[in-house]
Formats: sequence, C-alpha cells, structure tokens
Amino acid sequence: MDLSYSDDQQAFREDVRAFLSENLPKRLSDKVASGKRLTKQDHEEWHAILNARGWLGVNWPVDQGGTGWDAVQRHIFEEETTAAHAPRIVPFGLAMLGPVLMAFGNDAQKAHYLPRILNGDDWWCQGYSEPGAGSDLANVQTTAVRDGDHYIVNGQKTWTTLGQHANMIFCLVRTSKEGKRQEGISFLLVDMDSPGVEVRPIVLIDGEPEVNEVWFKDVRVPAENLVGEENKGWTYAKYLLTHERTNIAGVGFARAGLASLKRIAGEQKQDGKPLIQNPFFAAKMAQVEIDLMAMATTNLRTIAAAAAGQAPGAESSMLKVKGTVIRQEINALTKQAVGPYAAPFVSESLDEGSNVEPVGPSYAMPATQAYFNNRKLSIYGGSNEVQRAIISKAILEL
Repeated sequence: MDLSYSDDQQAFREDVRAFLSENLPKRLSDKVASGKRLTKQDHEEWHAILNARGWLGVNWPVDQGGTGWDAVQRHIFEEETTAAHAPRIVPFGLAMLGPVLMAFGNDAQKAHYLPRILNGDDWWCQGYSEPGAGSDLANVQTTAVRDGDHYIVNGQKTWTTLGQHANMIFCLVRTSKEGKRQEGISFLLVDMDSPGVEVRPIVLIDGEPEVNEVWFKDVRVPAENLVGEENKGWTYAKYLLTHERTNIAGVGFARAGLASLKRIAGEQKQDGKPLIQNPFFAAKMAQVEIDLMAMATTNLRTIAAAAAGQAPGAESSMLKVKGTVIRQEINALTKQAVGPYAAPFVSESLDEGSNVEPVGPSYAMPATQAYFNNRKLSIYGGSNEVQRAIISKAILEL
C-alpha cells in the first residue's frame, strides 16, 4: 500500500493552504489558537465562508452541493484547517445527519433539509443519549406514538452538544416495544421550536454550558419527519455513528495539540532549563508522538480502503479509541507542563473581550480548559469500553 501523497494531492494541499491564507479571518484563527470560546456567530461566519467556496459539505457529493472530495482530500483538508487554527466544522448537520438523509431520506426530505444545512438556515443537534441510554442506545425510552398525521413525543435526551444553539434535533425514539429493543427504534426530525420542547443547559466543570438536557412533553411532530421506515432507526443510527467515530479520531487536532505542547515545553523552565530538555518529560512526549504517528498511518490505511469503496467498520472503533486516548494524553502533558498555573482556573478569561486577567502565561488557562473538556472524548460517540468490545468481536472474533 502506497501511503505517500501524489502530485495531484500535494497540489490540492497547496490550494487549501492558499484558501486559508486568503479567507480565514485572523480574528477567528487567533481565538482558536489562544483557546478562546467560539460563539454561534463565529461558527456561522466560518461555515458561510466555506460554503461560498463550495467547501462546507466536505463529505457530500457534488450533486447535493458538496465537494465530492475523496477520503484523502478530506484528510488533507482536516490537516490543513487544524494547522491553520480554523474553527472546526460543526458536525451534526453536515457530517452526521446529511449522510443519513442522503442514504435513507426521501426525496422531499433531501430537497428541503440538505440546502438548509449548507446555507446555515438550520442548526442541528443530536438527540441520541438519555439518562439510561448512553453507550447502550438500544435502551432508548423516549417514545413517539402515532396519532394520525403526527407522532406524539415524550421523554428526555441528555448531553445534547450545542443544543442551546439548535433549532432542529434528530432523535432516536421508541415507536414499538415488541421484539428486540433495537427493532422498535425510529429516526425522527423534530423542530426545537415546537410546543413542549424545553432545553435545560448543563454547565460543565470548565464553566461552559456546552451540553444540555432536552425535554419533550406531548410534542407533535409531523409523520413526514420520519426518516426511512418506522422501527428501522437502529440501522440508521449505526450508519451515523460509524461516520461520527471515524471523525472523533481527530488526527489533525492531535497534531496541532502536540505542536502546542512542544512550544509550551520549550518555554516552561524546570531547574533553569526548558522542560523539553527534561529526559523524563521528553520521553513522555516522544511516546505520544510515536503513538500519534502510528495512529495516523492506520487512519491513512482506513482512508485508502474508503477510497477503494470499502465502508469503515470496526476500524472506525479502533481509530476512535486510539485517537481519543492520544488527545487526552497530549492534554494531560500540556497541563503538566503548565504546572501550578493550571490550578487557578478563571473561566471568564476565555471569553472574547473579557478584561479578566489570566493567571500565569496566556496558554495556561486554555490548557486547563482543554484538559477538562476533552475528558469527554473517550465517552461520547460510544464509550471506549464499548468500542473495545466491538473490536474484540468484529476483528478478533472473541
């Protein structure tokens, strides 16, 4: 297998770099590089810039308004945008729901929702997890009962990322209690402005209300908002999660984090010398870099297989586990490098325009925020324990 880039691929990389140099607003790249919080307007601004260039639907076909890029081009684009400190593309509508609608939605749903995702008319969030159904999604209890031309939805979703910004939510709902638990689940699109929908923020340890509870009380949802067939939602949910888990690997984010760690370790002193010269700390950095290089190679193998028409299976679970473990290790080493300045966490200093002075160097507070926030990486998208069980069954046949 040839894992080197072709001349065309290198030319594409240069095109991406040139685009970022000319079009990525410095205000946004500075916020990302310094660890400042991004607002909804920040994300929408970057999405609009990408959409104007035709580069927002990176995993969409051209006939649906996407780039038509192959897996290698998408990989290069992620590498370059993270290296340039561009805001991430919010994945819920673009990387998750979009592919599901293209594969399983009807023509009316595609015609209505896909352009709205690209244009920013809809901000989607994901209604999968519940208090009793996290990694065990088959235990979903939120119900949708058919009532004429509508479903009546009751229940609760939790850990709904950026749900405070969303006007739409795609949900797994229970439409039948017969047979296996997986057989009674449906995939439903719900307008967040419907009567009976309530969003309650959950403030995380870093002070950010990034996730939410979403409550449904007798919410009437048009039956035309059912994606695919009733009681077949488990199939669509697994299809979506395969895309999500591969994306969570985050090779580009890990590389950017490692580069930041090296800079910080070069500035922080221990016994009068840069921390990067400490043999014990340098050995830890070397080990995580070796792990990242190996994971990046595995990611390229998966990309090459996808380019040959093979859909990722248990490989996405492998990438999810290893990618999240590496990113958490980089966060932990960065926090360790910052030392005592990581302790006095002042959440308000991460807001744009805040006049709250950070304690210590400017990179101390973002290092702590990233450490806290990224503890979630090994949990969401299916916990790493569950992913290891998938790997042991699908690959090792245990």
